[in-house]
Formats: sequence, structure tokens, C-alpha cells
Amino acid sequence: MNFWEKVTGSDLTRDWEAFGARVKDLPDDYREAWDQIVAHLFPYGDFTGRNLTPILDSALGLLEVSAADGQSVHDVFGDDIPGFCTALAGGEGARTHRDRWREQLNANVAKKLSRLGG
Repeated sequence: MNFWEKVTGSDLTRDWEAFGARVKDLPDDYREAWDQIVAHLFPYGDFTGRNLTPILDSALGLLEVSAADGQSVHDVFGDDIPGFCTALAGGEGARTHRDRWREQLNANVAKKLSRLGG
């Protein structure tokens, strides 16, 4: 990826368009599962979401293979798509963007308070 693609996000646009084209070929229940996967993984993304692209590509590949094998979404994920997404993102306790922002805010407040105190 060159600098211009990184700045403009054109690489992300291209990736999302490719995901969309692949998702259109899935059965309805798999498209619903895809939407849930995307929604549950987004909190684990960085500012741009680039870190999620390979994870989402793998998850979509799993959906494609499972649909081609004739499995139901329930056979693949059970009733726990959020748990599947947590495992994909690094397991329970994986840091989300909210966690990183909270840590940054706390560090900034502590720094300001230390300047006031002495």
C-alpha cells in the first residue's frame, strides 16, 4: 500500500467493496451472520479499521466455505456469534478502541494533575 492509499483510505474502500461482492453470493442467513460479525468486531478495530481487514477476510472465507458445504449458520457458530468474534479479536479481555481511549484519557488527566500538584 502506498502513502496515498493509506491517507485517503482507498485501499479500505476497495477491500469493503470486495467484501460486499462476496457477501452478495451468500444465502440470507449467512448475510445476517456477516452483519453481526462486522458489528461485533468493529469495537476491536483501530482508528481506521485496517487491523480488522485480514480478520474479516478470514471470517468471510469461513462463511463461504460453510455455505458451499451446505451447513447452517447455527452449525457453524451455534448461538454465540459474539463469542466467536471475541475469540477472533484475541479472546476475552482483548483491548477495544474504548479501552485504548480510556487509557489515553486517564494518562492525560494524570499528567495534568501532576503539573497542578507540584
